[in-house]
Amino acid sequence: MSGAPFRGLAVLLTGASSGIGRALARQLAEQGAWLALAARTRDELEEVAAECRAAGAAAGARAVAIPTDVADEAQCRAAVERAVAEFGRLDVLVANAGISMWARFDALRDLEGLERIMRVNYFGAVYCAFHALPHLKRARGRIVAVSSLTGKTGVPTRTGYAASKHAMAGFFDSLRIELADEGVSVTVVYPGFVATGVRRHAVGPDGRPLGESPVQESKVMTPDECARLTLRAAARRDRELVMTARGRVGQWLKLIAPGLTDRIARRAIEEGR
Repeated sequence: MSGAPFRGLAVLLTGASSGIGRALARQLAEQGAWLALAARTRDELEEVAAECRAAGAAAGARAVAIPTDVADEAQCRAAVERAVAEFGRLDVLVANAGISMWARFDALRDLEGLERIMRVNYFGAVYCAFHALPHLKRARGRIVAVSSLTGKTGVPTRTGYAASKHAMAGFFDSLRIELADEGVSVTVVYPGFVATGVRRHAVGPDGRPLGESPVQESKVMTPDECARLTLRAAARRDRELVMTARGRVGQWLKLIAPGLTDRIARRAIEEGR
């Protein structure tokens, strides 16, 4: 495989302003990709676009910032249209935008936060896929959906988040089968804990961001490593990638000892890693 499989490919990347998205953007730029970077925060997004243009200058990278709230279908359609207008085509969609939660279901004051999670994590990915698909078919391109291990198994304090990631898994697994003869690959990646800072913005019991991370960020996977593994799987058009050894073992345990899997999930949250 070439050392720069995304060179010259037009990529729409959501959730690009921080965390895994920012790391993906930088690594794609270093390969020479043409990047349409989407996220809600304009200033941070412009910073990432500038970083990408600098990091990928020698490789011919391009980058444009497209402020987008993926919970709004019209904005997703506009982001796709802007990317195609900018680059003349669309080869890759990376559906990475997401928000988390950290609260027991019975501690929630209302369901507004859970509805927002589903709109961003699930419908945001669906909206982008819907509007990008005609262009991806012409390019025989790639869809990369960034899910979570909670898309494979339930986790306490993550009810709404797990539901959104399970929905993503079901949607993209089904879409992969539908596109089997269209030349468009669908790769779903399932990271474990990643030191993204996203948990500071996770929905708490009152529906507001926590403001601090309850996870020991120094002890979990870095965004750069997560991005590297994601792009390797996407380049190979892998079906899916469960990133951690514990996650892979957990899938087998769930089949033969589901109660043990539940206890492991509970302990992982209690230990904050």
